Amino acid sequence: MDIENPQPGKLLSSRNRTRLAVSLFYFGQGICFASWASRIPDLKHTLNLSDAQLGSVLLALPLGQLFTMPISGKLVTAFGSRTVLIATAPLYGLALTNIGLSTSIWHLAFFLFLFGVAGNMCNISLNTQGVAAEQMYGKPIMTSFHGAWSLGGFSGALFGLLAVNLHQPPYIHFWIITVAVWVHILINYRFLVPGQKPVASPERGKLFRMPEGILIQLGVIGFCSMATEGAMFDWSGVYFKEIVKAPVAYVVLGYASFMIMMATGRFLGDKAIARFGRKRWLQISGVLISGGMFLSVFLPYLVPATIGFMLVGVGVSGIVPMVYTIAGNNKTVAPGMALAMVSGVSYFGFLLGPPLIGYISALASLRYSYAIIGCFGIFITFIVAKISAIR
Repeated sequence: MDIENPQPGKLLSSRNRTRLAVSLFYFGQGICFASWASRIPDLKHTLNLSDAQLGSVLLALPLGQLFTMPISGKLVTAFGSRTVLIATAPLYGLALTNIGLSTSIWHLAFFLFLFGVAGNMCNISLNTQGVAAEQMYGKPIMTSFHGAWSLGGFSGALFGLLAVNLHQPPYIHFWIITVAVWVHILINYRFLVPGQKPVASPERGKLFRMPEGILIQLGVIGFCSMATEGAMFDWSGVYFKEIVKAPVAYVVLGYASFMIMMATGRFLGDKAIARFGRKRWLQISGVLISGGMFLSVFLPYLVPATIGFMLVGVGVSGIVPMVYTIAGNNKTVAPGMALAMVSGVSYFGFLLGPPLIGYISALASLRYSYAIIGCFGIFITFIVAKISAIR
């Protein structure tokens, strides 16, 4: 921040207010996404979708994210993350409300595509804000930002449970969330990290630059983590309803337990990284993902499945924040572009994971689908061991 001779107390207060503002933007994104995820079983039932049909329509959201990926990095680099975030965060909430208007599979697919477009714009600009805030602090805090997202996700899951039990339609539910998010934006936007000056790029004429070296490797790790997250976000409610046979009031329990442990893991993640190092913590995370998935597959009952989902939550908690931190601090590529490159590879996990589960479920069983996703944790542990640049 451009302050001459700042008083230590005022500078610390300013940094803390900026950290709070960035955290609340993460929280806002998390509660919006979880609000949609918490109503997937309802929309599946209302639109009378099979597992395969749901798997297909879920493609629309990550397709919207991937469609916008090359543009997001360019916009953040050209106009600054603060400007792009302020412009797109309100649109993310508005896109959420449209999902509640769906009366056919085609409506749902179109509205999910728009939700993905707005979400990606927010994601790249917000994570660039997170990297900038971490640099301002001079110590690891990125994991706690993603913890705020997870806390928002958990809150969204709880509010979704309340809305379901009060028999509120998704459209009304989504508008309540959106209005709350808009109020927070009006209060906190002015405290975001000031935008950086436009960055000149030798790739200026190209819309997208292919990631190279460690960025691809980080993207592959992110791919496995996001495929797992996609499985939990989009299918946990269905898994608890159809495989675990949970009572209606406890269908959201799997998703909620996953989200609260992911949030807890992220708030404690910086300490875990300091103790174990990024490389070891990434490997441990992979083991937790596989262990949790396999537990829920081999013991598909309410208590062990809930414990399994909790382990998966801890496992995925630190992977994406660590991947984004390493990418955002890349010295050869602008942060917005580096994050877009890594996200471009990672988000294929969101693109392929949920529909893959639907297709395998249609051919065999939802339990087989989750077993395959569990193998991704093993792959994370294996590939991290091969990357010498991660410490």
